[in-house]
Amino acid sequence: MSNKLKGACLFAQSGGPTSVINASAYGVIKTALEAPEITKVYGAAHGITGTLHDTLYDLGEEDPAELKLLMNTPSSALGSCRYKIKEEKDLARILEIFKKYDIRYFFYNGGNDSMDTCLKVEGFLQKNNYDCRVIGVPKTIDNDLLGTDHCPGYGSAAKYIATSVAEVNRDAVVYDTGIIVIVEIMGRHSGWLTGASALAGFAGSPPDLIYMPEIPFDTEAFLKKAERIYKEKNSCLVAVSEGIRDSDGCFISEAKASATDGFGHEQLGGLAARLSNTVKQATGAKVRGIELSLLQRCGAHLASQTDIDEAFLAGKSAVEYALSGESGKMVAFERAAGAAGYKCEIMMLPLDVCANKEKKVPREWINEAGDYVEQAFIDYALPLVRGENTRTVENGLPRFANLKKIRAAAPSFPTGD
Repeated sequence: MSNKLKGACLFAQSGGPTSVINASAYGVIKTALEAPEITKVYGAAHGITGTLHDTLYDLGEEDPAELKLLMNTPSSALGSCRYKIKEEKDLARILEIFKKYDIRYFFYNGGNDSMDTCLKVEGFLQKNNYDCRVIGVPKTIDNDLLGTDHCPGYGSAAKYIATSVAEVNRDAVVYDTGIIVIVEIMGRHSGWLTGASALAGFAGSPPDLIYMPEIPFDTEAFLKKAERIYKEKNSCLVAVSEGIRDSDGCFISEAKASATDGFGHEQLGGLAARLSNTVKQATGAKVRGIELSLLQRCGAHLASQTDIDEAFLAGKSAVEYALSGESGKMVAFERAAGAAGYKCEIMMLPLDVCANKEKKVPREWINEAGDYVEQAFIDYALPLVRGENTRTVENGLPRFANLKKIRAAAPSFPTGD
């Protein structure tokens, strides 16, 4: 494949959004608009479904100042989806749209399922001899993408969680009556987010117990430990992942995986309320259950500047590597070993390394009892939450990007082969 490839590019976002996902979008869009090889920059509405439905936006028609505001705008500015490609007719339709708009560069911003979409699209294009470079741009607050040190979106969500836990912990102890607080945190199969609650210790208010999906949850052991801490301190704050399971592998969550998303993943919820009732019945203490829910992934006011900068870098690097001839890869981060302070470098991973695979918290980063994290986890997570974001504010409130989203018109003389 020649390095020089002229044509349009398409960018899309998929899966659950983050508070910095649009910084990656800006990294792609800005770099693509400045590249002489890229003739048009399109954005698909609602991920890959926008491509299937021929709903593309001409991002070159956007105000540059408005695009820059994407750096501090949460959620997916172009819209997202949870659509899994299952049939070849979807891939045939994607190729049809790519030819219609002469798309020669495709950037898909998402997690492990989105990397599976990239892998399928790239394979189909190759099979049909259509010259197009496909690059995955990582994002997920869950931090469970295999192969990369961490994912854009995680640092900001971790910062939100640690801050919220510290604040709730302060609030919980203002009265002379005791209380046990259960904070439910996102994380279906991995505990990266819940483990980040330990960072609240730097604000002087860490959780007392942390439970993550990596370790089977023992309800009796939990009740005994929570009651002991409560009696000693007159309070107890528990951070718990929504996806904790018992020794048989069954979710503790009240939802019991009663619903699934478009990728077939269980939709969890209700764990804080369920555990709160269990604790109240067992101890007689005042108990409050708190579910952070969507606030974890859209709290841009607490976004880490490190996370924002790296999210932008991921998007920018995706375009630069594609222009140099790379395809079938995902942008990833590699933490420099032995570096003075925190330093991460960009590397490229084959899509089949990341697609449909999950990275768990290492067992050695969790204490023996399975109810807290070790120092190694804190050392890993702390650099990712650092840095205070600077953002545009009007009337004391954030000014988010408001895109015009002008529908793209197909070229008059498409050059698709």
